[in-house]
Amino acid sequence: MNDTQTALTDLKFKPEAILELIGLVEGRTISSSIAQQVFGEMFETGESPAAIVQKKGLAQVSDTGAIEKFCEEVIAANPGSVADFKNGKAAALNFLKGQVMKLSKGKANPNLVGEILERKLKG
Repeated sequence: MNDTQTALTDLKFKPEAILELIGLVEGRTISSSIAQQVFGEMFETGESPAAIVQKKGLAQVSDTGAIEKFCEEVIAANPGSVADFKNGKAAALNFLKGQVMKLSKGKANPNLVGEILERKLKG
């Protein structure tokens, strides 16, 4: 609002839209980082959060099959980090999680990503 010199009374969205956006995050439909993108779109267009998520295909991916494929690709592409993790470097797991999130364009459920990566790397 400061950047655009927009007054509170001039916002294009209704206050209820903030509650809807929070509900989408709490319901794990979108991640908090995607929520920031949705908020920017709400600010510019006045569209509802659900409409933006649907229109732009921003819903979080919680399909374990899809996430497993992302994880397998990242594991195959990063043998050094896989070896680091297996040698006790916990930070390597965070790097691999980040790579999965990047590959999924931020849509993968981060909790599932962590669980699946750990299972695949320890198994």
